[in-house]
Amino acid sequence: MSPEDRLPVERAVGLGTAKLMPDLDCDGGWLLTLDGTPQSYVDLDDPTHLDVAAPAGQPLDVLHLGGGALTLPRYLAATRPGSGQRVVEVDGPLVELIADQLPWPDGIAVQVGDAREALASAAPGSVDAVVADVFHGSRTPSRLTSVEFLRLAAAALRPGGCYAANLADGPPLAFAKAQAATVRAVFPYVCLAAEPSVLRGRRYGNVLLVGSDRPLPVAELTRRLAADVFPARLCDEAELTRLVGRTAPVTDATATDSPPPPEGAFSIG
Repeated sequence: MSPEDRLPVERAVGLGTAKLMPDLDCDGGWLLTLDGTPQSYVDLDDPTHLDVAAPAGQPLDVLHLGGGALTLPRYLAATRPGSGQRVVEVDGPLVELIADQLPWPDGIAVQVGDAREALASAAPGSVDAVVADVFHGSRTPSRLTSVEFLRLAAAALRPGGCYAANLADGPPLAFAKAQAATVRAVFPYVCLAAEPSVLRGRRYGNVLLVGSDRPLPVAELTRRLAADVFPARLCDEAELTRLVGRTAPVTDATATDSPPPPEGAFSIG
């Protein structure tokens, strides 16, 4: 079926209105939005369309908090066959929509549930990576941003494992700075990546935070981010220290949802 023959699919789900839109420039490409906010992009024909924390091709056990259209789980299934992947998504009707329209490959177990509860129930030292990519609409819930939450993630990780969180923030980056301080309060090695314009406080955008109990491959991450179609810049420990300054870590008592995007930040309907 050509891109022109595929039609958008719209459906009411648990957290709003989900829409799947075909990429007219890519035969297998689909974009998932929720209430107009882009959530995931999937290329069914090439999941690698889009890793350096483990040797290439080595299977990994990964707990994904937040599912969307399962972009990263599909990528890992294609590039690291045999990986054990569990995806926890709170929105059951969204899971049904993705299963109907964009079925995922074997080896990815998807369950409907609460991200923090799933993390709390994970066996200690049972996974190589915890990936937090949870948005209710365009905002990350406060209960997934605290030191207490990060400690649950650290407990679930094996030695050398990584915690990675996809967040969003805009000027003056107060939320991102507080999240960086929070991850640093739990993990001894931390890095942050974002597009340069986001880091300079010029616009709203995504921020990636990674933490581990072992040194991170900063040099290789920097090279890959710079070579991406949408280049991003990595803040290493020294830069992160300057960025965070005296910002205090977030606790359950002080946590807030991530800030909403400014009006007009997303032009996709």
